[in-house]
Amino acid sequence: MGRGHEDNKGVGNRPVTDEAVFKVVKEIVVKFIEVGRLTPTNFEETYDKVYEVVKRSVQNGE
Repeated sequence: MGRGHEDNKGVGNRPVTDEAVFKVVKEIVVKFIEVGRLTPTNFEETYDKVYEVVKRSVQNGE
């Protein structure tokens, strides 16, 4: 079965907003902090990488 997501549309064929991307990134970053993978020294680099991966996933239609 193919992935039927095109044009960055989410549930109900609504476009994925920047706010939704930020919320997903926030949840991932919080989880990284909880498990000890994220510290103040590597926060910026890790946040940037997570944001880019999530944004790219949305742009590619997942």
